[in-house]
Amino acid sequence: MYFAALLARTEDGWEASDTELDDVETLSDLADLAREASPDEDTVFVLIEQEDAWFGLVRVDGEEDPRIFVSDAAAAARSAYGELLLTDELLGREPGADDGPDLDALDLDGTEDGESGEESDEEQEPNAAGAVPHGPVGDGGILDDLGIGEKELRVLDPNEALAEIAEALGASEVLETVR
Repeated sequence: MYFAALLARTEDGWEASDTELDDVETLSDLADLAREASPDEDTVFVLIEQEDAWFGLVRVDGEEDPRIFVSDAAAAARSAYGELLLTDELLGREPGADDGPDLDALDLDGTEDGESGEESDEEQEPNAAGAVPHGPVGDGGILDDLGIGEKELRVLDPNEALAEIAEALGASEVLETVR
């Protein structure tokens, strides 16, 4: 089960709205959606969580590039919404690099030498190109100026994270109204 919401800082405090991400295809689309929630170019957070697995934060401050934090990249990579957040830059990949194996170089008919050895080679190289790391990735300082440091952010339980973040921001009541 997924939950996604926008949390926008305004003159009067925080405003929350639930959001549907089905029409969002890229990080740019997500940033545009966040910017629409704050016509005054104030800070907006996109909060995403998959129950029991991971949570992600996208911070948009006006026209600046979005800042991203994902609690567990490997878990998020198995999710359509997580894939929105896991950019090449965030994962330390060469931009535009192909995520998957080079299909032209693969032996797909199984008749070549080394057929059984290919699996063990992949297993021995967990950090091969395209591998997604387990654990947190992104900007751990995304909430520093709002009272949540990187250490606290990295140890949050995915089931409680958004509630704890909202509480620290003084926005727990408005977030609960959209849950």
